[in-house]
Amino acid sequence: MSARTKPPATTSEPLRFGANNVPSAGWFYSWLDFEPDQIARDFDDLAGLGLDHVRIFPVWPWIQPNRTLIRSAAVEDVLTTIDLAAARGLDVCVDLVQGHLSSFDFLPSWVLTHHRRSLFDDAGVREGLRTYVDTLAGAVASRDNVFALTLGNEVNNLWPANETTIADSRAWAEELLEVAREAAPGLLCLHSLFDDAFYAPDHPFAPADVTTLGDLSTVHSWVFNGVGAIDAPLGPATLTHADYLVELAAAYATEPGRRVWLQEIGAPLPEIPAGSVRDFVIGTIDHVAQNPALFGITWWCSHDLDRSLVDFPEREYDLGLFTVDHRRKPVAEALAEAIADHRGPRPEQAARQRIECPVDLLREPERRAEVAPGSDFHRAWVAARVDGPVEIVPPAG
Repeated sequence: MSARTKPPATTSEPLRFGANNVPSAGWFYSWLDFEPDQIARDFDDLAGLGLDHVRIFPVWPWIQPNRTLIRSAAVEDVLTTIDLAAARGLDVCVDLVQGHLSSFDFLPSWVLTHHRRSLFDDAGVREGLRTYVDTLAGAVASRDNVFALTLGNEVNNLWPANETTIADSRAWAEELLEVAREAAPGLLCLHSLFDDAFYAPDHPFAPADVTTLGDLSTVHSWVFNGVGAIDAPLGPATLTHADYLVELAAAYATEPGRRVWLQEIGAPLPEIPAGSVRDFVIGTIDHVAQNPALFGITWWCSHDLDRSLVDFPEREYDLGLFTVDHRRKPVAEALAEAIADHRGPRPEQAARQRIECPVDLLREPERRAEVAPGSDFHRAWVAARVDGPVEIVPPAG
């Protein structure tokens, strides 16, 4: 598939496989001391696994430190990173509003201290964001190997520090998606949320934001969200959670044939211990690859986090496919094996069982707990999934 071509609503397109790029040297702080040779070596690691793309995370406040200042040198570093990926045959998705990364929030000073205001509902902040998105989206669109833009990495993690409502958060995303589309015509423009959008009743980002905003739906599957407590590391609920999220997103899409990108998935400790990693990776991908809505899989993440850096949650340190000194880990070997198994044309889809969901998630987001991990509906779906792929059907009427 051409990097700049939107995928058709069909299951014949080969799956895309990639990695979320976490720089091996200096984590995302490396944007402050940009070293192209280090980035090149990281991308060499990833290309060697047979991946076709990377997702990169420029850090917003370091590019736009003042509402009216966008640093051209920082934008050039992003373009250099994209070019280094292209030289290794890797397409690129660029995340724009970072935002939130590995438990830390990164916000510019002009939304903090005595300037404190919500980035979702403050008119001045939104004006600054429109300029930022227009500038960075327009710049990266000049590179042929960029295929997608995401507004930010799990921007719903920026709440509750930034006040919002379902109406305001949706309006924020609609506005910035339109700016991105105008600045970067031909690219996929996407909205990225973690799974509270599907599971948490009082969350001010709704299922409809996932299933109706942007050119694809994106989901992030993490088994520490409650699934692991059911049957980790290798039980059916754990191995099918990615497929369950993809299926929820597909079921509640209002556009027929809308595709779903499994944009983040990883093998976190302690839920997935070292001895279970291969079976978790292979089993999870084998299950989700059967879903006709699936666009692609992007693993979190490329490289471990250097333990000389402190104050991160423990599980963040060892999520990489590679160590910080570029050693390929068992999780990388398993991913490469899965990629080899699922490359090429997708097989004809078999008939699927159907199970009706009791909740209209688009109209009743306050009932989201009824589809969350461990709910009666989730457990029924998992039990049915043991016998083969299961389609979720929204309630009639």
